[in-house]
Amino acid sequence: METSIVGVGVGITDRFRTVVEEKIARIQTLASRALRLDVKVTHRVYRNGHVPDETVELTLVGKGPVVRAEATDGDKFVALDLAIDKMAEQLRRAKEKKVDGRHHPRGAHFEKGSGALEGIDVQPASADVLHAVATGSIPVQSDEEEAYSPVVIRTKSFDAEWMTVEEAVDRMELVGHDFFLFVDVRTDHPSVVYRRKGWDYGVIALSTQAPPSEALAS
Repeated sequence: METSIVGVGVGITDRFRTVVEEKIARIQTLASRALRLDVKVTHRVYRNGHVPDETVELTLVGKGPVVRAEATDGDKFVALDLAIDKMAEQLRRAKEKKVDGRHHPRGAHFEKGSGALEGIDVQPASADVLHAVATGSIPVQSDEEEAYSPVVIRTKSFDAEWMTVEEAVDRMELVGHDFFLFVDVRTDHPSVVYRRKGWDYGVIALSTQAPPSEALAS
């Protein structure tokens, strides 16, 4: 498996490279089809006097879905251990789910009569959640602003992927996040699956229909 290690705001020493090569043996055991592991180390210094920290991001690329994990600590070696532990756990759970699926196929489908989604443990989002998503606003602070905010918001952009709800849940488990954005192949609506308590999941879908005022104007 090819390994790429880059540093942002920090140099990558030979010792760190050696430790990475030693630690990723666990990943290779769980993901034998992986082609490349990208390791990104980011050093952050805060203006408010907080102790600088190191974030290690792991991205595993292979013939299947991309798997990601990250961890932050004051010591990049500790952050590396934590990130590898997270990725190993995600791969292990995905492997167990595949084995379980052979004996208990989930086969998500819509009931013709009720239109309810069956064959997967999904709960619809509540009206309060939908209202909060539709009307809520979160202030985003730009990097150029001097004012301190305890909330740090990172923005990432990805290409849209069409898949089923079941596939989206599997991808969410692989990347280790509490939510996953996708486009539902059944409806062509932008949607998000998210983790609820236990092993329950919820789904929020956005309607792409134009508002009534725009529809009348056209």
